[in-house]
Amino acid sequence: METRPLGKSGIEVGPLALGGNVFGWTIDEAASFKVLDAFVAAGLNLIDTADVYSVWVPGHTGGESEAIIGNWLQKSGARGRVVIATKVGIEIAPGEKGLSRAHILRSAERSLNRLRVDTIDLYQAHQDDPGTPLEETLGAFGELVAQGKVRAVGASNYSAARLAEALAVSRERNLPRFESLQPNYNLVDRAGYEAELGPLCAREGLGVIPYYALAAGFLTGKYRTAADLSKSARGAKVGKSYLNERGLRVLAAVDAVAADLKASPAQVALAWLMARPGVSAPIASATTPAQLDELVGATRLALGADAVGKLDAASA
Repeated sequence: METRPLGKSGIEVGPLALGGNVFGWTIDEAASFKVLDAFVAAGLNLIDTADVYSVWVPGHTGGESEAIIGNWLQKSGARGRVVIATKVGIEIAPGEKGLSRAHILRSAERSLNRLRVDTIDLYQAHQDDPGTPLEETLGAFGELVAQGKVRAVGASNYSAARLAEALAVSRERNLPRFESLQPNYNLVDRAGYEAELGPLCAREGLGVIPYYALAAGFLTGKYRTAADLSKSARGAKVGKSYLNERGLRVLAAVDAVAADLKASPAQVALAWLMARPGVSAPIASATTPAQLDELVGATRLALGADAVGKLDAASA
């Protein structure tokens, strides 16, 4: 499997990342282990999670996904074959949120313990914290890097202005810089990333690992009418954001390209993202090895200029 650089971190990742948000939420530990085994067997390595997964489930306290990944790492012995990415910053308990030095250092220890690792490969700010100086946030990340507890740091959900400011602070203060950005980016969510964030990441040499790569499942073709929205926990978001004239136009183009290439809509949507300049690895989740196998097929799908043109035009 080909690998791509994650910014200037020295970390190389396969072209598709596995989203850990479903572990402990829509699938239990045993099912999660099967998906993780299949992912590594396919020759891929980037596993993305967050401390806050899945605090929204009644009875959960956060850290469930990290704990499952940690248990799998112990059982599988696969630590040396994977790149573990997690995040900090979204509220995990009352008052436990943000990117202050104290919260980052405390959260990192908890994540390390749940993941059962000595080092987090990519530690990401889950969202911007305007109330904490960037110097404090980046300084805390720098302490973790100096201690060997983190290899590289990344940002998620930052505006172009704040990301540029953070990169400038890193340069001026000789602090670790964000080597990656995790934006909401897919065939139906393009403008927010392509207008300013994309050009900034290209100029600065940041790796890009888009989340919602399949638009919460919309780009799989699973949701085509209002009646389809009850099919999963993500149906409400799909109905609100994508089930409209533009969304259906994009889906029609995806369907047409998929038919031409004898591929699935999900494979086409992921292959389009993988071919975008600067994208290291889009993130997609799977709940079964069979579903994962379909997603992995995107890494073998080459989109010609005609196919890309159809998709670009429909989603512009």
